Amino acid sequence: MKEMLMIKRGLIHDAIHREPYQADILTEDGKIIEIAAEIKNPKQIKVLDASELHVYPGFVEAHCHLGLDGYGIGFEGADYNEVTDSITPQLSAVDGLNPQDESIRLAMEGGVTCVAAGPGSSNVLGGTFTVYKTVGKRIDDMVVKHRAAMKCAFGENPKICYKDKDNYSRMSTASKLRIMLERTREYMERQQAAGEDLFKRPPYDPKLEALIPVIKGELPLKAHVHQANDIYTAIRIAREFQVGLALDHCTDGSLIAEDLAKEGYPVAVGPSLGHATKFELKNKSFATPGDLARAGCQVSIITDSPVIPQQYLALCAGLAVNSGMDEFEALKAITIHAAKHIGVEERVGSLEVGKDADFVVADGNPMVSDTKIEYVVIDGRITFSRRIS
Repeated sequence: MKEMLMIKRGLIHDAIHREPYQADILTEDGKIIEIAAEIKNPKQIKVLDASELHVYPGFVEAHCHLGLDGYGIGFEGADYNEVTDSITPQLSAVDGLNPQDESIRLAMEGGVTCVAAGPGSSNVLGGTFTVYKTVGKRIDDMVVKHRAAMKCAFGENPKICYKDKDNYSRMSTASKLRIMLERTREYMERQQAAGEDLFKRPPYDPKLEALIPVIKGELPLKAHVHQANDIYTAIRIAREFQVGLALDHCTDGSLIAEDLAKEGYPVAVGPSLGHATKFELKNKSFATPGDLARAGCQVSIITDSPVIPQQYLALCAGLAVNSGMDEFEALKAITIHAAKHIGVEERVGSLEVGKDADFVVADGNPMVSDTKIEYVVIDGRITFSRRIS
């Protein structure tokens, strides 16, 4: 039997059209199958009455560590950094994610329905990010995209973590990344030259195998960059090797907004709440997302949870609005732009026929602190309800 849900008479904010509109939404087996001013209900299906309520796409986080840095477990129990080796591209976030982590439930109740989570930023190369839905007991059943991007990091983090081992300067960080990408290119060429002859093939190298999709253009680099010079270094290396790139954090983005718009890479800004705890964060500001959006960049807003608890993603967008960002651009920054940033826009990020039935139903604008989220729907199922059904 098909599983269906009707959302009736809600004010729709679809993240595509600037102006909201009243409509019904019909879902079937976890997908949106119709959006119309009025949909007749010929079958006895579950109806969610959204009269006088606002309906948004489920919020999307483009960069976090949700499920890898567990709720209340402290540093020793966290799985978001591998500090024994500065080069670990072979690691996959999906092998460390814990669906039973309480922070995932809190994120879902805050309207965040889909996240990209992965290794932290201590490593020059950290491993692959995974995109998953924030409901479920088994990560295999929650995954939207197993490998979304290859994490790399510039700036203070790899310097601080590995200064007593093998990485003391920004020059060293860039050099290590270049060496790995060049080795991967040579590794691929040797594999191709050997053809089917196993005796001529290079010895198996898990690190280089993990980077082959990057060199092929199938997996972008996901660069941790705060300072302007680090942003430019990431762009320089991406150009040298002709690989994909997404820029995460972009604390100095306002200083180089016009340049970044011309470059055309997606930018994710945050976490913007809290003190500047490092030198490279001294320009941290909620004005940055708006500055970049006005320049013409595709902007996402991120919590980098647990730095900011994941459930406050919409509040971070609201703080960007308070600092001058256009409200519709802020909505896109936690929906469709975030989905594009991590390569899952065909499934999530906006309310359109054919996409996943992920919704936030609220009594007002979720970017305003006194708004209450009444329902969260993921894959056509109500996963949170403030009201008695």
